[in-house]
Amino acid sequence: MKHVKHIGIIACSYEGAALCYKTICHEGSQLMGVHAHPEISLHTHPLNEYMKFIYADDWNGVASLMQSSARKLVEIGAEVLICPDNTIHRVFAGASEGIPVPWLHIAREVAVAAKLENFKKTGVLGTKYLMESAVYPEAFDLHAIGYEIPDERQRTQINRIIFDELVYGIIKESSRNFLLAVIEDLQAKDCDSVVLGCTEIPLIVLPEYSPLPVLDSTRLLARAALRKAIG
Repeated sequence: MKHVKHIGIIACSYEGAALCYKTICHEGSQLMGVHAHPEISLHTHPLNEYMKFIYADDWNGVASLMQSSARKLVEIGAEVLICPDNTIHRVFAGASEGIPVPWLHIAREVAVAAKLENFKKTGVLGTKYLMESAVYPEAFDLHAIGYEIPDERQRTQINRIIFDELVYGIIKESSRNFLLAVIEDLQAKDCDSVVLGCTEIPLIVLPEYSPLPVLDSTRLLARAALRKAIG
């Protein structure tokens, strides 16, 4: 039988990582057969370790944690790596340096999906550290796709919803309504799609209720890992 690569998941916040893991397992069986999916390993440092570095604006520290997880996964046999956390892709280049197996970039996979759907301008939701970074602008620029982020007040509230609620699996209807209103504002700014660029946002913003088509970064990354593993 054809070799299927071992997937290593570098986790940061657990709710998003769990959704990514479940997606690989669930959709793996659809592609490979009943109860089948690639071998998967997951490693995570505690989220508070990441947040200490993020609050201190020490992104080299963030990269060191990511690289630590990556090396542990490679040591136990992982042949392709993913990190289902958009924010810490700010230091993807440094974290992936010297890692001897392919490591997929979440924003680049989302940008490829946006290009395939012929989207011209997409809104980006996520933590303030993600929305105010170059992670998605750089990925979208490669495909000549425009982008927009919410205003400062909205970014602050989205950040609060993520860190006070979503990373704990707390889903509030008031927060859902706020996020849907933000998407409506992005639509008014000529966006034709929206990136759910925090891996927990797909838990609260469901495609059938979104004013815009969604680019679910969590599931898009999981599917890209499946394709890479299965070949």
